[in-house]
Amino acid sequence: MTPAPRTAPPAARAGDWVQARGIHGETPREGEIVEVLGRAGHEHYRVRWDEQHESILFPSDGVRVVPRSRERAG
Repeated sequence: MTPAPRTAPPAARAGDWVQARGIHGETPREGEIVEVLGRAGHEHYRVRWDEQHESILFPSDGVRVVPRSRERAG
């Protein structure tokens, strides 16, 4: 019998923070993950940015997840 494939834990959870690299010398953006959307391996996030608006973020290069248990840098 073949064991069931393991699914990876979500890359982030609601309450975690994301940092997105700034474009063309702009300062990096930070926001709190409000909701994890999608399915395992294809997650994306609803984020409340430090500018106080929300958007959907698909993780890519230049985006870092900071678990809520760690202090935010800066």
